[in-house]
Amino acid sequence: MTNHNQLTDSPEPYWRDSVQFEKYPKLKETSRAEVGIVGGGITGLTAAYLLAQENIKVILIDSGSILNGTTGHTTAKITAQHGLIYDELIQNFGEENAKLYYQAQIEAKQMIEGNISTHDIDCDYRNEDAYIYTNKNSYIRKLELEKKAYDQLGIEGELTTKIPLNIPFKKALKMKNQAMFHPLKYLRKLVDECVKMGVQIFEQTTATDVEYNKKPTIVTRDGARIICDYVVEASQFPFYDGQGFYPTRMYAERAYVIAVKSFLTYPGGIYINAESPTRSIRSTSLNGEDLWLIGGENHKTGQGKSTTKHYQALYDYANKYFNVSDYMYRWSAQDLTTLDKIPYIGSITKTQSNVFVATGFRKWGMTNGTIAAKVITDYILNRKNPYMELFTPSRFQINPSLKQFTAVNFDVAKHLIKGKLENTKDIQSIENLTPGNALVTRINGNRTGVFMDENHKVYMLDTTCTHLRCEVEWNSGDQTWDCPCHGSRFSYTGEVITGPATRPLDQTIIDDFKKEK
Repeated sequence: MTNHNQLTDSPEPYWRDSVQFEKYPKLKETSRAEVGIVGGGITGLTAAYLLAQENIKVILIDSGSILNGTTGHTTAKITAQHGLIYDELIQNFGEENAKLYYQAQIEAKQMIEGNISTHDIDCDYRNEDAYIYTNKNSYIRKLELEKKAYDQLGIEGELTTKIPLNIPFKKALKMKNQAMFHPLKYLRKLVDECVKMGVQIFEQTTATDVEYNKKPTIVTRDGARIICDYVVEASQFPFYDGQGFYPTRMYAERAYVIAVKSFLTYPGGIYINAESPTRSIRSTSLNGEDLWLIGGENHKTGQGKSTTKHYQALYDYANKYFNVSDYMYRWSAQDLTTLDKIPYIGSITKTQSNVFVATGFRKWGMTNGTIAAKVITDYILNRKNPYMELFTPSRFQINPSLKQFTAVNFDVAKHLIKGKLENTKDIQSIENLTPGNALVTRINGNRTGVFMDENHKVYMLDTTCTHLRCEVEWNSGDQTWDCPCHGSRFSYTGEVITGPATRPLDQTIIDDFKKEK
């Protein structure tokens, strides 16, 4: 078990550090399956598990290691309390659809509970009450409207001025009987069950396209193919767009988590505030002790202040209110939000009914990812599912969506232009670069990102994102290059960490740099 004492340590989620997984091979040849799944997070693995139970042949691939993406970096709340959402859903979609959204989350919770019971999974599962709280007078009215929506939808809730946690707040809205767990302990068992049922898993296998002949075929970066009847894109951002225009219909946000020990005993409950900056609070168990998880500091990917400052802000908050005794872990996560805040789950377009997408979970992936797997499984098995119409990706008729569409795409255009025009460091600044740091300069006229690792090795990359050619920005907290337009992320060596980009950043030739100097 790793013990981190400094905010400068490399990010490592507690979930990944506390669970070991088998390594799986890279796909090297053309293979056949009934269903090809791209993405080894909670959506892809739950779908593989459900389909394998129906004796369907499944191949699942992941561009890195399974459960090392958003699922491995979550706060792992299993709750239908997704911030202040139900009043908004009633206003925009009507009472029936708002109720369906709530029921989908509760059904997902019940699915997780059922799997835990069936397989006797020890995953630190605990039922807890969930709270949205505010310390701002302007948000009290919003909590009251949300409580009214709860009453309208039959959600058991309570407005209260008392919560177990000793933090400054004026009012809170409680949703009873929600839950939290260790997501990777849970999913490790599902992985084992998938393998027993014949699911083939391949890692370090990046999907880049879907081709059509008689059947859809997943094409990988290295030229291997999976010929299948159905394709499931469970890769967070769809690697294959199919002219569904997903980059224009979602935006990416990052959030941060620190894990600390406290001299206090955790009082129970799971918490999130209504205002900004976000503060999310829950606990888990580490060697029999409470490990407090403090999250928040949301911002659009590739935008805003130095990411190290977000970790520092969380640490300062935890130290102020929770009497921190030890700093253990830090990590960040990225998720996508759709224009109307409801996930896209279903056929990628109306005309491509055998290619499915599940995306836009808005940081509530434990329930949304689980129900997405169920919805897509029912599509494939030609079963009716009450949530299909609610989540259909082809919807685009809601007025707030059109307003958001304009705002999101104006922001993309602004950052595309800004990245091309902004000033860069003088090339001689490279001589002053220190290990663990990066800068942006121009080499042979090209905008170039330069990073020095702890061994003083220098990496030079073309900062033009290989997705739609925005300019990436340096993320000092995670030591990655992040795209402010559509959320692609690259390692300091240029490899893709998170899509929609499928191709690494181009390397700048060192010889050219020497000539420039």
